[in-house]
Amino acid sequence: MNENPPPCPKCSCEYTYEMNALVVCPECGHEWVPVQAGAESGEAERVIKDAVGNVLQDGDSVVVVKALKVKGSPSGIKAGTKVRNIRLVDGVDGHDIDCKVDGFGAMQLKASVVKKA
Repeated sequence: MNENPPPCPKCSCEYTYEMNALVVCPECGHEWVPVQAGAESGEAERVIKDAVGNVLQDGDSVVVVKALKVKGSPSGIKAGTKVRNIRLVDGVDGHDIDCKVDGFGAMQLKASVVKKA
């Protein structure tokens, strides 16, 4: 952990604290992700890894490693299902992959439940 987190960008409060990956301001309640040391102030590239640690990229094919339940479907996605042409996104609740699964259509998956094919 950083001993001296940066001051709040909204209210300039110096009494900020770290909570998991966020920095929190106790005065105004603002939460933000601090800029990593050595990262450019522009766009920082995010690295997404699969369940076994392989780096994923747009257009890769992946295989689902565990059975997944799908809301509104009587059957889920079986382990071993191949998904082609993935797209990496900044999704909701940790869903990193936007894709089309045969028989289910468009959906988002977590990188922790797939491995690179």
